[in-house]
Amino acid sequence: MLTYILKRFVQLVPVLFGITLACFFLLRALPGDPATLLLGARGGAEEIAAMKQRLGLDLPLWRQYLLFLHDILSGSLGRSVVYGQPVISLVLERLPATLWLVAYSTVIAVVMTIPLALWSAVKRDRAPDILVKLVFTVLLAIPSFWLGLVLVVILAIWVPLFPTSGYGAGLFSRLHHLTLPAFVIALATASLTIRSLRSGILNVLGSDYVTTARAKGNATGRTMCVHVLPNALISSISVLGAHTSWVIGGTVVIETVFALPGLGSLFVESIFARDYPMIQGLTIVFAVLVVLINLATDIAYALADPRIRLD
Repeated sequence: MLTYILKRFVQLVPVLFGITLACFFLLRALPGDPATLLLGARGGAEEIAAMKQRLGLDLPLWRQYLLFLHDILSGSLGRSVVYGQPVISLVLERLPATLWLVAYSTVIAVVMTIPLALWSAVKRDRAPDILVKLVFTVLLAIPSFWLGLVLVVILAIWVPLFPTSGYGAGLFSRLHHLTLPAFVIALATASLTIRSLRSGILNVLGSDYVTTARAKGNATGRTMCVHVLPNALISSISVLGAHTSWVIGGTVVIETVFALPGLGSLFVESIFARDYPMIQGLTIVFAVLVVLINLATDIAYALADPRIRLD
């Protein structure tokens, strides 16, 4: 297992290098001059030239890329033009809110997925199965920002159970503030993982070892928990990991709707403020988070299925 993890880490090196290349050149391929956009109408020729020098945009492209790599390797990720601070300090300040949101939504999604998928699989083609598939297919089609606004109106304004915005202070206050946004993300995640786990359970139920376990007189609950669920979870781990990677980027919308002080809302603020170094640094941070989640998914997949690490 340790060899497998080390090999996965080594494989991440070219991926991370490719991310820096894509981030650097795609941002510079966007139309418009960053210095002019930052200064707006108040910027004269001298101010624009000074801003280009400050951002290093007057240098050849290859030198700009080397400076970009230097900022990444030094850990500063550059210096924000708007805030006047190293990007990494602002990232570390906002990162906990995003990680809390992603982790909390993942827990809620898993708690919903396992019992509902089991119920749907056991009641295959009957009313409970049809109901679960119908409800979560509809939820998957609803845009997250619209669902978030609807839940705010219902559960925060009409029935004031949850706050409409903010992050809270302390564990219970934080969970209370994050429940609505995490629930919105969890519904989208569960819409995918329930279908995946249900299919996995139905495939495993037809296996010979399940038939043998039933023939030995094992109780249905024991058979489902010991033989069916662990083997059915393998495919769902990949779906959960892939969707969690998507959630990292999706926090931009949810954090904006619920006014959470996370990386997503900081990213939106930086775009409107045209803070070029901040946008560049946050893009790298989001990409690294996605890569780390994919690595964690691979490790979890290898733990669940020994054949993966043996290969």
